[in-house]
Amino acid sequence: MSSPHERGLALRAAAGDQEAFAEIVRAHQRAVFNVAYRLLGNVRDAEDAAQDAFLRAWQFFDQFDADRPLAPWLKQITVNVCLNRLQANPPASSLDDDLLPLKDPQPGPEAQTVNRLRDERIRRAILSLPPRYRAVIELRHFQGLRYEEIVRALNRPLSDVKSDLFRARKLLTAWLKDVEG
Repeated sequence: MSSPHERGLALRAAAGDQEAFAEIVRAHQRAVFNVAYRLLGNVRDAEDAAQDAFLRAWQFFDQFDADRPLAPWLKQITVNVCLNRLQANPPASSLDDDLLPLKDPQPGPEAQTVNRLRDERIRRAILSLPPRYRAVIELRHFQGLRYEEIVRALNRPLSDVKSDLFRARKLLTAWLKDVEG
C-alpha cells in the first residue's frame, strides 16, 4: 500500500494534475534512471528511456491503482521500455566509466581502484547477459523486488522468473571466473 501523500499525488496525477505528476517524477527520477542505466549500460540511453518511461506513466496514469505503491509500477514501465529498446536495437557494449559507484565512502586510492575494477567487471558481465536475464538480475538484486513483484513487473510466470534468475546467476559466475582466471 502506498503512503497517504503518495496516494494523494497519484490520484491527482490520474485526474490530470501536472504538478502532482511533476512531484512524482522528482521523487522517483533517480530510481527510474538507475533501472534504465543498469539495463541499457550508458547514460544517454538511460536518460532517454527514463523520459520515455515517465511519458508512458503519464499517458496511462488513469490505469494505476492508487492503493498500491507507485515505485514498482514505475519500475515495471521502465523495464518494459528498456526491454523494448534492447529488442529493437541491441547495444554495443558501452560503459560510462566515470559513473561507477564506489563501495566505501572514503577509501584510499588503492581501494578506489580495486572497487572500480570490480564494479566494472560486474557491470560488463551484467551487460553481456541477454535482456531477459539482465532484467531479472536488476529487479531482484539491485531493486530488491520479491519474486511476486518481478512476476508482475515482467508479466511472466514465476517458474520462468526463477529459471531466468538461476541461469543469469550461473552465466555471471562463469563470466566472472573467466575474466578473473
